[in-house]
Amino acid sequence: MKIGDKVRFLSDTGGGVIAGFKGKIVLVEDEDGFQIPTPANEIVVVEDAAVDHAKLRIDQQQRKVDEGEDKRSIKQRLTSASVDDEPINVGWRDVDAGIDLNDDPSIDFEAPVKERIGGDELSIYLAFTPTDIKNLSTTHFKSYLVNDSNYYIHFSYAVKDGENWSLRAVGELEPNMKLLIEDFTIADLNDMLHGCVQFHAYKNKPFKLKPTCDIQVNIDAVKFYKLNTFQENVFFEQPALIYTLVEKDKLALRPMFEPLIKKTEDTAVEKLKTRYDTLDSHVDDAVQKRTDELAKRYKVEYKKPAKQILNNDKIIVDLHSEELLETTAGMSSADILEYQLDVFRRTLEQYKAQRGKKIIFIHGKGEGVLRHAIIHELNYKYKHYSYQDASFREYGYGATQITIK
Repeated sequence: MKIGDKVRFLSDTGGGVIAGFKGKIVLVEDEDGFQIPTPANEIVVVEDAAVDHAKLRIDQQQRKVDEGEDKRSIKQRLTSASVDDEPINVGWRDVDAGIDLNDDPSIDFEAPVKERIGGDELSIYLAFTPTDIKNLSTTHFKSYLVNDSNYYIHFSYAVKDGENWSLRAVGELEPNMKLLIEDFTIADLNDMLHGCVQFHAYKNKPFKLKPTCDIQVNIDAVKFYKLNTFQENVFFEQPALIYTLVEKDKLALRPMFEPLIKKTEDTAVEKLKTRYDTLDSHVDDAVQKRTDELAKRYKVEYKKPAKQILNNDKIIVDLHSEELLETTAGMSSADILEYQLDVFRRTLEQYKAQRGKKIIFIHGKGEGVLRHAIIHELNYKYKHYSYQDASFREYGYGATQITIK
C-alpha cells in the first residue's frame, strides 16, 4: 500500500484514497476530504497508484517511439534511469540499480492537520454502528470515538468491572477524525453498560486551553435491539447511536439517549422523587408506585416539573411534550404519550379533594391522539368528573376543561 492507492473497507461500506500512514494505521481520505484512520488489515487496495503511474510512463515512452524520438526497446526504457526519467515503481526490484522499488518514503508521512472554521469549539462523541442493521440481534457492532474539533485528543476508554474498571482503549485521536475502539456483539453488552471516557485536548501550536474531562456514560442495552435507535448522522454513512460527551465546549448534561455524567441512577431517582414531592406531598401509594416505575423507565434528565398556572381560579396545565420533557431523544411516540397521561392522572389526583375546582389541560389539536386518550380516561376511570372543550378564544381548539366533583 502507498499514498494515492484507491482502497475500500472490508467490514464497512465505502472507501477512498490513502492520504498517509501512522504506524499500522492507514489514513483513508473519502470523497468529502474526511480522513478515516483504519487498521491496515481492514482495507483492500482496489486500484494501485504505482501501476497507474507506470502505465502512464509506458504510454509516454511508446508515444516517443511512435514519433521517432526514442529508438530504445521497452525493456531498456523501463530499466534505465536517466537524468530526465525516474525509475518506474511497478512493484519489483531494480537489480541493475540495486534499489528496492517497493521502498516508499511515504510510509512515515503524516498528512498536515486540516483545521476548519468553527472547529476550535470542542465536540466529542461516543458512537456505535451496526454491521448489519437489518439483523440487530445477531450482527456485530463497532464503537468509535469521534473528534469533531481542531484539537488533538489524548483519551482512555474504560468499562466498569464490578468495583473496578477495565481499560478498553487508550491513544490519540487526531483533529476532525473518528477512531475505531472495538468490535463487539450483543452478548458483550452486559460487560459494557457503564463506561468512562477521560481525555484532554491540545494542539501542536499555541492554543486555547480546554479543561480535562472525566465523563461516565450509562449505556442502555435495550436500545441495541431497536431499529429507530440508530439515526442518520453526519459522521457515518450508515445510521448510528451517538452519545454526546462534549458539544461546543460544553459538557453534555443532557446528552442523547440518556447517558448520565457523574451521576448514579439512585441519585437521579431520588432527585425525581424530590421534585414530585414538592408538587404533591399527599400523593397516595398507587401514584407513588407509578412515579417510581417511570423513574426507572426514563432517566431523570428527561423530566422537568409540570408547570401549573393559576388563572381566575382555574388550574392550567400544558401537556405538550416540549413543556414536560427536556428532550425526547430515544423515546418512542408511545413513551411520550404514556408520560403525558401520567402527568394528567397525577394532576387529577392532586386536586381530587377540591370539589368544584376547574382544571384546563392544553393538549393541542394535532392528530388528536392525546385528546382521545384523555377523553377515554375521563369516560372510564374518572366518570364522576365533568368535562367540556375549553374556551376557543383563550386556548384555541386544543384544550379540555375538567371540573372536579
